[in-house]
Amino acid sequence: MGLARCRAFFLSIALIVAGVAGAEVRFDMGDGSDDLRDALRAASLLVTTDADDTATVQDRVAAARADYGRLLAVLYEYGYFGPTLSIRINGAEAANLSPFSPPARVTEMDIRVTPGRGFRLGRAEIGPLAPGTELPEGFRPGAPANTPILRHSAEAAITGWRSVGHATADIAGQTITARQDEAVLDADITVAPGRLIRFGDLIPQGQQRTRPERIVEIAGLPRGAVFDPDTLENAAQRLRRTGTFRSVALEERTPDADAIMDIGATLVEAPLRRIGFGAEISSSDGITLSSYWLHRNLLGGAERLRFDAEISGIGGDTGGTDWELAGVFSRPATFRPDTTMIFDVRLAGLDETTFRETLFETSLGFERIVSDELTVELGIGLRASDISDAFGDRDVLLATFPARATYDRRDNPLDARAGYFAELDLTPFVVLDGAGNGLGLRATLDARGYLGIGAENRTRLAGRLQLGTIDGGAFTDLPPEFLFFSGGGDTVRGQPYQSLGALQGGISSGGRGFAGLSAEIRTDITDTYGLVAFADGGYISAGSLGDTDGDWHAGAGLGLRYNTALGPIRLDVATPVTGDDAGNRVLFYIGIGHAF
Repeated sequence: MGLARCRAFFLSIALIVAGVAGAEVRFDMGDGSDDLRDALRAASLLVTTDADDTATVQDRVAAARADYGRLLAVLYEYGYFGPTLSIRINGAEAANLSPFSPPARVTEMDIRVTPGRGFRLGRAEIGPLAPGTELPEGFRPGAPANTPILRHSAEAAITGWRSVGHATADIAGQTITARQDEAVLDADITVAPGRLIRFGDLIPQGQQRTRPERIVEIAGLPRGAVFDPDTLENAAQRLRRTGTFRSVALEERTPDADAIMDIGATLVEAPLRRIGFGAEISSSDGITLSSYWLHRNLLGGAERLRFDAEISGIGGDTGGTDWELAGVFSRPATFRPDTTMIFDVRLAGLDETTFRETLFETSLGFERIVSDELTVELGIGLRASDISDAFGDRDVLLATFPARATYDRRDNPLDARAGYFAELDLTPFVVLDGAGNGLGLRATLDARGYLGIGAENRTRLAGRLQLGTIDGGAFTDLPPEFLFFSGGGDTVRGQPYQSLGALQGGISSGGRGFAGLSAEIRTDITDTYGLVAFADGGYISAGSLGDTDGDWHAGAGLGLRYNTALGPIRLDVATPVTGDDAGNRVLFYIGIGHAF
């Protein structure tokens, strides 16, 4: 008896599996747009299972029964609140089929949709609303009715109350009535603002090495302040900016009897250490090799320590080999949540055509994030140089007072397709030990703009303006690295590295004034490869910027880009367009990231 039942069971399974062979879904829709038809087909589970060769009869029946709700939801999304919908299997309405007693086989599957008339809003009421709340334009009598406009209006009402401190605002009730004869939808939505909520404590969890009190300091959530979603997001952003945490999630907890809401902070820490390497190659500048080592949480308070090492000019045509060692210690939330203390040290040796310089410099500064776009820095530093050039051998000691403002509106700093960027550096300096003690100012501006053209900004125009000037200080008191040169991958591609300088006191050296202009046309060939056409120009004057007694040079070329997650790998090939070598010399540059 048991063996017979087993045979019958396997026979039924075989019939069920075989019972779907050859059946196809017929989809019939009356009036309606192609977009609606595509949306209905995409939402249908029956259409999806039709493409699945392993789907059983039970799968088809279950999919058909689920499609009533799924297809109605799509019709409501498009504003059809009085449709006719029929889903049949073997001619029988799927809603009447039992999922436990399906037919032996499926021979016909039909979906028939009659959307009916598109509805319009009759009564459109929602409230109460917080002051300043802006509802969607489409939530008004006579406008097309659909579920997105109702949903977005409800969300706008809740957002409005939350923005003025009512964190628990919600929808208290809704009456939605469809008047079928008139194709009119009446909507009456009631909002419950809830109490005015104030921030309580930030409660960190999940961290392994970071001290809880430092997490609270960095987040800067103001206890006792009226709840504000932007304030909450700013707190999360401060924690993410440290780089200490791989994941940051803030959770609003249930307010207490006094309307105080604690915020839970679930944190996942990033690996403590990181090491990286880089390389660039230029036929004129030579090879540049660099590496860094980073500690993300040195003292348990999200402090960062980074060491960098670089060797450049290896095998270059101009000068010798340069080297540099640097270290930076930064501490977020110093004095206030958006202020970071930065202490850095740099030791370098420069061996260029017109000078040699060994330098040591250190500075202590504070970086303030004013907004998502604007960052400002102020500091004080000391710079000591041992210099050998045409002016002779000498030592120079400067006190510096660097200030910087950075405004970044690029859509993607690694591969900008729209937006702009500007950075202004002002460095007043005092000569503490030199030939002619005095005061001076070094100022630079780097401005960049990006304009997308066509679909998805696959073609972009990119431009860059660089300006630099030095006022004050005797020739012999200015470190050569302070002066300006032009030529090479950072200024004018196609011209040899630092090939353009100026005469200071009749001696070849760098200039006190600099202007650089670059333009690129960037085009994506595929999602991976892109082409670039570019032209660069540079101007150097012996006097400060504005001195018209200077020289300029230019270069132009073509480039290839290979896109990666770290930015494009760049290959540029350029030639001079001014000078004796115009059109007769080709230089190439390989590196990571766009030229600007």
